[in-house]
Amino acid sequence: MLNFLPDRLVGCIAIFLLALNVVFWVSILFVFSFLKFLLPLRPITRLFDKILLWIAENWIAGNGLWMKFTQKTTWDVQGLENLHYRGWYLVVSNHQSWADIFILQKLLNRRAPFMKFFLKRELIWVPFMGLAWWALDFPFLRRHSVEYLKKHPGQKGKDFETTRKACEKFTHIPTSVMNFLEGTRFTAAKSARQKSPYQYLLKPKAGGIALALSVLGDKFHSLLNITIAYPDGIPTFWGFLSGKVRRVIVRISSTEIPPHFLHMDYEGDKEFQAAFQQWVQDLWKEKDAQIAALMQEAKAR
Repeated sequence: MLNFLPDRLVGCIAIFLLALNVVFWVSILFVFSFLKFLLPLRPITRLFDKILLWIAENWIAGNGLWMKFTQKTTWDVQGLENLHYRGWYLVVSNHQSWADIFILQKLLNRRAPFMKFFLKRELIWVPFMGLAWWALDFPFLRRHSVEYLKKHPGQKGKDFETTRKACEKFTHIPTSVMNFLEGTRFTAAKSARQKSPYQYLLKPKAGGIALALSVLGDKFHSLLNITIAYPDGIPTFWGFLSGKVRRVIVRISSTEIPPHFLHMDYEGDKEFQAAFQQWVQDLWKEKDAQIAALMQEAKAR
């Protein structure tokens, strides 16, 4: 709607509306999360969980409004028809831009259960947002390198224990457990350093969703496999705010999770670990081919 304005002005308006939306809803979120902390009785905490969920969904809806107000994006989306709000989903997606998060939230809000991301432990210190993620029970992980674990073997397995405890909280209310399997945003430089076998993707990391399956396997009906493509180039966050994302292609498909992958010991069973990693790599190979086809189709239009 505001694309007739200069890009910088659109970006500034978007930042202002984004900040206003965050301050308004997160302030309310803090009040109820503090009350939940003071009254740790299960019936009361479950009531507060529902209130916090309502606040979070309105927060996401507010983001959708300022996106609609500041952007003129053509949306090519398929796969929203069969989503269920009262279920549990394990959600995976490729990751190219900070815009991905806003796009996923806009499309899935109130169509699927509220998404909760696996976050790096350091993000808990992000002003305002870190506490909001904590209040909403987002799982924070401290990822250690192989070299670090060799020097500090006592830290091995603590990430998985933290994730297990976080996932157990999701058993009480329908949740979409979201994981960017690449662990970071795709760039050509990162792809070259990894020697990634994919054209549009980094190598996937299977550990996070493996643990989610081991804890919540009986809840998940399927894997929600989401592919995001930007036919006009991957946007920077500022480019996204400035309304420069002209086209977004999103494909959502439901993939059956093999029953033998549920409640398995990913860390202790090396044979299962290899089989699960191969399954994830096959998903990623198909996703890479899908992105290539979508980009080719978009160019032909």
